[in-house]
Amino acid sequence: MTLVYRRITKLIMRIEQLEYELPPELIAQRPVEPRDQSRLLVLDRATGKISHHRFANLSNLLDPNDCLVLNDTRVVPARLVGKRVATGGHWEGLFLRELANGLWELMCQTRGRAEPGEAFEIIGETTRLILRNRTMAGNWIVEPKPSWSVLEFLNRHGHVPLPPYIRGGEDEPADRERYQTVFADRPGAVAAPTAGLHFTPELLARLNQRRIGIERLTLHVGPGTFLPIRESVETHVMHAEWGELRPDAVKHICRLRIAGGRVVAVGTTSVRVLETASQTGELKSWSGNTSIFIRPPFDFRAVDALITNFHLPRSTLLALVFAFAGEELTRAAYAAAIRERYRVYSFGDAMLIL
Repeated sequence: MTLVYRRITKLIMRIEQLEYELPPELIAQRPVEPRDQSRLLVLDRATGKISHHRFANLSNLLDPNDCLVLNDTRVVPARLVGKRVATGGHWEGLFLRELANGLWELMCQTRGRAEPGEAFEIIGETTRLILRNRTMAGNWIVEPKPSWSVLEFLNRHGHVPLPPYIRGGEDEPADRERYQTVFADRPGAVAAPTAGLHFTPELLARLNQRRIGIERLTLHVGPGTFLPIRESVETHVMHAEWGELRPDAVKHICRLRIAGGRVVAVGTTSVRVLETASQTGELKSWSGNTSIFIRPPFDFRAVDALITNFHLPRSTLLALVFAFAGEELTRAAYAAAIRERYRVYSFGDAMLIL
């Protein structure tokens, strides 16, 4: 096994260290077309050098035997809009998961307090969701009437769950395809693994021609990915997300690493799975829920390089980047991106940390 580049940065003691100033006009409202024409800032941790490229040039920035690890989760149209049957008042919900006995768990918003037994109707349809109970976290347990297959229901009634900083969360028809990676395969996410949005079939083909490995894992991104760190980094409770790293993927990744290649995680979601699967010190196949919170100091065992978008202040995603690149280099990269007018967040540009 080749030596792994590891960096342990100092502990973040104050949440204010995850703050930075961002001109609001840099928050991307729509994606670049074609996908791989987004910009790519490259940060070299060894030298501190920053350079600027197009994402389409990624195949020339990596070496043969490097292994890109992609998250193949598929975003489901999980946002639901309707009304309270009793009052006609507005209601919105975000589907989270299917429970036993045909019940579903949702995050919901409506004026006033809804009581168990109350019905909510999807706009334009006769389908009703009946509130049965609440979880300890305040989410709703509902029963659909009539009963539905989850994916059939969401595909028919749901909206793309865009984050609120993109057009106020209001989706457009094109978002069903564009807020999705070209390799999305396994439905279950309520947010896109946004670092993967820059890939095109043509770019994947060029990477393959250069003998750069491509492997997949799954992490179903949950709504907690948008939750800011409110009080302190040390007391923040990380949300859990379901993921899987299959045995064949582990064999492929390890084979390329032994041949001298780097493991290049595409997105913070891929990092979370890879590092969860290597907590014993060795990368192993894994399946289950992970609530791993990667922040300084952290000893990276599985990841050598990272492709990621530019993240919100006070986010767990930014804390992960601080852990991987260090606070000083991360701040320098973000300052350079803002100076060069990079577009940020989900539909924004990307950064490659080597």
